[in-house]
Amino acid sequence: MTVKGQILKSASVIALVTVISRICGYLRDQRVALLLGTSPAADAFILAFRIPNMIRRMTGEGALGASFIPVFTGYLRGKPRSEAWDFAQKVFSDMAVILAVIAVLGCIFSKQVIGIFTLLGFSTVHWDLAIFLNRIIFPCVFFLGLAALAAAILNSFHVFALPASTSILFNLVFIGFSLGIVYKPILRIAPPAYRTPALALAIGILIGSALQLAMQIPALRKRGMRFRADVSFRDPGVRKVGKLMAPVFFGMGVFQINFFVDTIFATSSRMPTGSITSLYIADRVMELVLGAYAIALSTAILPTMSHLAADGKYDEMKRTFEFAVRVVSFITIPAAVGLILLRVPITKVLFQHGQFKTESTALTAHALLYYSLGLPAFAAIKLITPMYYSTHDTMTPTRVGVYSLGLHIALNAFLLFAFSRYLWNASPALASSLAAYFNFALLFYIFRGRYGALGARGIISSIVKMTICATAMAGACFAALRYSDFANVGHVLSQAGLLAAMILGSIGIYFGLAWILRCEELPELLLMLRRAQPETASTAGIEA
Repeated sequence: MTVKGQILKSASVIALVTVISRICGYLRDQRVALLLGTSPAADAFILAFRIPNMIRRMTGEGALGASFIPVFTGYLRGKPRSEAWDFAQKVFSDMAVILAVIAVLGCIFSKQVIGIFTLLGFSTVHWDLAIFLNRIIFPCVFFLGLAALAAAILNSFHVFALPASTSILFNLVFIGFSLGIVYKPILRIAPPAYRTPALALAIGILIGSALQLAMQIPALRKRGMRFRADVSFRDPGVRKVGKLMAPVFFGMGVFQINFFVDTIFATSSRMPTGSITSLYIADRVMELVLGAYAIALSTAILPTMSHLAADGKYDEMKRTFEFAVRVVSFITIPAAVGLILLRVPITKVLFQHGQFKTESTALTAHALLYYSLGLPAFAAIKLITPMYYSTHDTMTPTRVGVYSLGLHIALNAFLLFAFSRYLWNASPALASSLAAYFNFALLFYIFRGRYGALGARGIISSIVKMTICATAMAGACFAALRYSDFANVGHVLSQAGLLAAMILGSIGIYFGLAWILRCEELPELLLMLRRAQPETASTAGIEA
């Protein structure tokens, strides 16, 4: 199987599982919106979950794997299998110790953790509730970190479906705890000040994260992992992973750190009530697209790029990157256009239920507009950073991440104090999008200077065709939105049907023009969407 074929095969598995996970994630977020709306209690819950969730997304979307997989791949390639598993066990034990300490400290200093969000003054957030919920949620850092390491080990053997599907279980457990039959008995025994469904949701997060780790243990045992205490911070392989890990977490996680910064600015008294929750939900809507394709490809290409880099095949590695950027851009460009034009109908159909009122929809849709502007850049960053990590260069993305973070903070402050009257709750979203384009452009420029052309001419040529297709799609979408009178459609099922028709019609126009213009990404995407059989070649790249 060719490198491109193997990546598409792996990515199709991850994308399929991720789409299912994102649908479950939507149901999870819809339950939060229905039960809490954009109330102070909702903001308190989002704050309590923000730091653990940031760690979950940084580790679960490849940051931990980016430091571990290149080193582990070297062991699998050049050393006995028993020695490779000894190394993996040492990393696992060391991570367990570190994460346990972090989890305990996070609970003890919960007040200080939540206090980070008060830097810009107090809003209407229920701060005591946020501190209480944080103490319940924070231990999930231990389970989520080890689950991410387990996923990285399995990914090294080209096993992607099982690790990707653990988030489905997490979401299902969360949804279960959001049901009245579960959360109402919990509320009866809770302290009076904390009798809110948010308490049951916090407990669901903790249990769901533990099950994410437990779900992967049998697969690791089957492949040779022996779970025993073997703490060894002085082991050369462990020290190498540790040396790579800190900059990797910052470099690949800057996207998540920026959302954390957005939350801090969202607590400002200049922001309207519900800004924290509206930004979170807007981010989640955008993540549905970002997760399904960009994360799927970035997860699939890291092991492949690591093998190519280990063999010195840099030209093939660069062609792999060009191919991945073109395929992801083929999806994210029209997706960004669609989210911008249909932001209100999408938010209304997906979330306007229960405590999530018309005002909540307006807040969320406004934030979604500005997050959507940066969707292509957010996706491209997830594809270019694995190229650096596959060559064991973790410092360059870190330095670029520092510059991007500095720009992001400056933009947040400038937009908040100078344009809050016009941007309303969306200044953090706009700052994130602008900083993301800067981040990708600088990473692309530096890598090109070191290793030569990255296929920019082919990428630009493809993007021009995509833009033409997306422009025609936007015109049709705008006309459908204008003449369908969506705002006056009363029943939610009628709204959902009309929205689905507009989306399907827009997709049909985009793909039809792509076929007429002979966009080579179309057949590649269709190949990716075909049903894959992940276990057939799950160890092809390792056992050979």
